[in-house]
Amino acid sequence: MKKYSSIIHILSVACACLIVAGCTTGPGAATAPPPNSGHVLIYRVANFGENLGLVVSVDGKDVGTFSQSSNYSGYLPAGQHVITARPDPNPAGTSPARKTLTVQAGQTYVYTAAWAGGGTRLVLVRGH
Repeated sequence: MKKYSSIIHILSVACACLIVAGCTTGPGAATAPPPNSGHVLIYRVANFGENLGLVVSVDGKDVGTFSQSSNYSGYLPAGQHVITARPDPNPAGTSPARKTLTVQAGQTYVYTAAWAGGGTRLVLVRGH
């Protein structure tokens, strides 16, 4: 019986260590923003589409595809950037939404990807 008790104790300690490591290094861990940068957040409107991903690009480079309950959060260096959002898949050939943004260090910029024109046009709506 003592042998099993030791194994259980070792496994319990290992699990506790993994939980603590995950709490301090996981996606919610606080990290300092890069110097001379601004924070950009892009959300999906609630009715964006259940089977649609939102592809976000910054300065022509894709930074991710975001499904329901996930959003873009990133830091961009101060200066001018072009943010693009498009649906994926895109069988209707909807044009991407584009915004030119002049990032200032220390500022936060919030946008929501939403449908306009009766759901035929994708736009990025500036938030607070």
